[in-house]
Amino acid sequence: MSAPHHHNEHHHQDTEDVVESIVPLMPIVLPIAGGVLIFLLAFIAVFMA
Repeated sequence: MSAPHHHNEHHHQDTEDVVESIVPLMPIVLPIAGGVLIFLLAFIAVFMA
């Protein structure tokens, strides 16, 4: 009963590992996502005109 629970700390560490694994990809992912978003918005504008 007095033993510390490490489950929450372990889960927090897993979350940090996922975030840290994604961070190096941001310079690649963000411009691609932005380009796709701009293309979709332009397509919608041309289609609605």
